[in-house]
Amino acid sequence: MRRSLPLPLALTARLTPVAVLACAGWVMASGPAKTSDTATGNTSSQQSTTHSSADTPSSSSSATTATKTYSASPAPCGSIPVATVKSLVPGAKTAGKEIPSTDTKLRRTCSWNALKGYDYRWLDVSFEIMDTDADAAKEYKDRVAEKSGGGAVPGLGDNGYSVVNLTTEDKQQTREGVVMAQVSNALVVVTYNGSDFESKKAPSTDVINKGAIQAAKAAVTALKGSQ
Repeated sequence: MRRSLPLPLALTARLTPVAVLACAGWVMASGPAKTSDTATGNTSSQQSTTHSSADTPSSSSSATTATKTYSASPAPCGSIPVATVKSLVPGAKTAGKEIPSTDTKLRRTCSWNALKGYDYRWLDVSFEIMDTDADAAKEYKDRVAEKSGGGAVPGLGDNGYSVVNLTTEDKQQTREGVVMAQVSNALVVVTYNGSDFESKKAPSTDVINKGAIQAAKAAVTALKGSQ
């Protein structure tokens, strides 16, 4: 007869809602600094030109505002089909649990986790909205640089990336996959991990990677359909 096994400290912490995400808010970039008019030696025509430039929005700024694709994050807990949740996180409540955010227009995250028998799975899906495509592209590039060792995911948004890592604590393995996608001025971030508490082993890299990519594709589809 199988008996219940205690969870390692690292995974017990994962079963608790991720409070740190509740503090996450997206800091929007501020506008350009105003041009100083106090410099000496300027002619009246130069001053007039300076004031005119400052008072009239640039055509590029207007274009950026007009073409901003996403102004708000979609509901993350509705972004993954029920069948996909059941497949990736057996035993989890398919409705998921949304993590509180300081600004739900800019960032929203949903989590699913469950321990079925000795098999544990955790899935997070996040949407982050930025001012411009350039802002999103820069943030995507910076995050990919922080999580080196993975590879591109063709066809996932404008840019897609996947990386899988294995950790071991108290002889218990956990394998975690992270998939990131840039879609215009939005970022989609998926985290998927798992452990087997009976064998002390983690699911294979292929299982975790494919699962994370499957969830990311569903999330990108939901984002595009939210407009």
